[in-house]
Amino acid sequence: MPGSMFRAVLAMLVVASSTASAQQYDPGASAAEIKLGQTMPFSGPVSVAGAVGHASLAYFAAVNKAGGINGRQVKLLSLDDGYIPPKTVEATRRLVEDENILMIYGSVGTPTNAAVERYLNLKQVPQLFITTGASRFRDPKAFPWTMAFLPGYIAEGRAMARYVLGTVAAPRIAVLYQNDDLGKDFRAGFRAGLGDKADSLIVSEQTFEVADPTVDSQVAAAQASGANVFYFAGTQKAGAEQIRKRHDLGWTPLHLVCSIASGVEGVLKPAGLVNAEGLISTAYAKDPFDPTWADDADVKTFLDWAKQNLTQGNPRDTGIVGGYIVSWLAAYVLEKAGSTLTRENIRNIATHLDHLRVPLLLPGITMTTTPTDYSGINRFQIQRFESGRWVPVGKAISGE
Repeated sequence: MPGSMFRAVLAMLVVASSTASAQQYDPGASAAEIKLGQTMPFSGPVSVAGAVGHASLAYFAAVNKAGGINGRQVKLLSLDDGYIPPKTVEATRRLVEDENILMIYGSVGTPTNAAVERYLNLKQVPQLFITTGASRFRDPKAFPWTMAFLPGYIAEGRAMARYVLGTVAAPRIAVLYQNDDLGKDFRAGFRAGLGDKADSLIVSEQTFEVADPTVDSQVAAAQASGANVFYFAGTQKAGAEQIRKRHDLGWTPLHLVCSIASGVEGVLKPAGLVNAEGLISTAYAKDPFDPTWADDADVKTFLDWAKQNLTQGNPRDTGIVGGYIVSWLAAYVLEKAGSTLTRENIRNIATHLDHLRVPLLLPGITMTTTPTDYSGINRFQIQRFESGRWVPVGKAISGE
């Protein structure tokens, strides 16, 4: 890749170990190859999130072209589960029992990852940097082989509630949340952030299923409640629908959406950018196409990588950024493992990240893990959608 900045990022991955220590391998690793696996919703109701998988495949294709990790080629098997937990179970068993992968990383979804969490822990297969922020994946005592990547949904919900209390003098709040672990975590955090005022401030609380054709009736009911604040916690498809419906109703509350439903390409454009004006959400990563980061070295590296390697997916999609970041983390752990490519060593490295600076995370946001705390990212940025782009509001804050 002549002239590619991405080559500089990969340099540390291609240098073979200079030590003569004995090589140790678990299934999925050898002197020549490392096999990784993941499940992705390339089809189904949240197929927009399949962008994470497209980025993952492109990332390790680039790593391999540059010489691999410590001289080993990486084979990534990214299987479609359609965001259907039984299919996730089937695909994961294939990855572990037939393909003999070394570890799983980056898999998308709360209900899908939950469906295989116990199985992978019984098998002692690392389930790392999965694309969810649900609290159940931050329980090293019960599930020591499972670690989420996204900032915690409860922490995010708590911060959003605090923003409401500091912004609206007399809030009357309507909440619409996805009826699964994802939505329930956001709701729990939001209510916790409101404190003992939650029951009096929330005037409407409704749910939806991820497979529901629309959420139009729920949005209409939220408007009818007289709410002047509307908080949505769910995935992308319903996220776009509720923005569009709220606008069509002529309803103008302070409108907050969880970070999962804040992507410009996957949510706001389908909803209509003008309909999303004034929306409030959170962020943990840079938007590579925001002029704010035009001279940022990480962003230049990402854009160079995308131009040369991304064959599927839109680089403007937040899922591409997410897939790039979790793949960088997977590569970092594997590089640190050297020739001790055992599942136990991989878990040990992943659980000892000390304020790790990760490409594309916002300033002041790093990754920290310990064997007893898998929180990872605990800070994020409140942002407002203005004139076609997200604009930060204040400084990065903690949701703890």
